Amino acid sequence: MIPIIGLILGLIIGIFVPYNIPQQYSNYAAVAILAALDSVFGGVVASMQGNFDMKIFLSGFFGNALLAAGLAYIGDQLGIQIYLAAIFAFGNRLFLNFGVIRRYVLNKITKKDKIN
Repeated sequence: MIPIIGLILGLIIGIFVPYNIPQQYSNYAAVAILAALDSVFGGVVASMQGNFDMKIFLSGFFGNALLAAGLAYIGDQLGIQIYLAAIFAFGNRLFLNFGVIRRYVLNKITKKDKIN
């Protein structure tokens, strides 16, 4: 529940607080946001499975975002578009976590409590 509240709070702040990210940082910000969203979805899945740990969530949230942005920066300095690999990896995990969440919700709606 805490990851969902954090996501909603972040969306509200992002909508109502005007801030523009400079063009040269847009790739880094995009990768960092995708990594953070992956952590949020992972936190939701962990919460649904009953093994959510705030320390693991926070370290993953900030650690993944910083690591992804840092690797994108290093790749940019080397002239390699490493951020594309990060987008693929985090995007893949995001869709996998969303699939688990979707199945959980649909099973709860149809009163099937067992998830494979």
